[in-house]
Amino acid sequence: MATYGDLRAVGVTTRAAAALTGLSRATAGRKPATPLRATRVVPANRLSGAERTRVVKVLDSPRFVDQPPLQVYAQLLDEDTYLCSVSSMYRILGEHHQVRERRRLARHPARVRPELVATAPGQVYSWDITKLAGPVKGKYFDAYVMIDIYSRYIVGAVVHAHESGPLAVEMMKEIFGVHGVPQVVHADRGTSMTSKTVAALLSDLEVTRSHSRPKVSNDNPYSEAWFKTLKYAPTFPERFGCLADARGFLADFVQWYNHEHRHSGIGLHSPADVHYGLAAAKATDRFATLAVARAANPERFSTSTPPKILQLPGSAWINPPLPVQPAA
Repeated sequence: MATYGDLRAVGVTTRAAAALTGLSRATAGRKPATPLRATRVVPANRLSGAERTRVVKVLDSPRFVDQPPLQVYAQLLDEDTYLCSVSSMYRILGEHHQVRERRRLARHPARVRPELVATAPGQVYSWDITKLAGPVKGKYFDAYVMIDIYSRYIVGAVVHAHESGPLAVEMMKEIFGVHGVPQVVHADRGTSMTSKTVAALLSDLEVTRSHSRPKVSNDNPYSEAWFKTLKYAPTFPERFGCLADARGFLADFVQWYNHEHRHSGIGLHSPADVHYGLAAAKATDRFATLAVARAANPERFSTSTPPKILQLPGSAWINPPLPVQPAA
């Protein structure tokens, strides 16, 4: 850098001086950094140690311990006393780790993470309500849908003009009469799901009630996933002209979903085949077809076992248990 400066002093251009010294022009032209001061100058208005101690003592006194610094500041001024500014009070309290919410606040208990498992149809039902757009903006119909989480079979689906606990109870009674009473009914925390009418029915039938944690949609994954399948279907309309239209569409869609749709989560079987115990026989026929194809063209198959996607899972979980962390 000194050589570069000498060259510039005798009139050599910056480009030429940089080329001769091997420095880039940006580096050579950069101003040297100002050296850091060895010691910090203490501000003249800084409170002394004794004054700071007095501030803490006053703020922590029985008279002011429950009051914010702004109130303390005003009351002391009215008494012809000035300790320091409000910001200084907060700064000193912060140094003593005393800046926090001092009011009594509600402490909500930690919500229990629901962990449910079904190993066969009829054990765990999940249900929810979704909105269907009506004929005009602001008008909606409510679709009540209950699903068996093991078979993915829609055991009940109805559309009403509004949401209410008694209508949910009416649907459940009809479902339980046809498909049997499950061990567990899982839902989110909507008004109908937590209504006294629904709770009383499930209690009388000795059915365990399970609810999602607040604002955790993943706790009700089967119902949420089914609503997405419904609303992303190519035939799903932007609006329904009337309640009858919504009921007709949902009935047709449920019929297709239960009996024709091949679900990737249940070995590409239809929900009806799994729900009514027909999947095992159909799986045997599928494997036989694959065996014939493999024998005819073995080079087209990389393994001797059927694809994993054709395997029916042994269980269906809502929030499987978290793996146990090894001790440190």
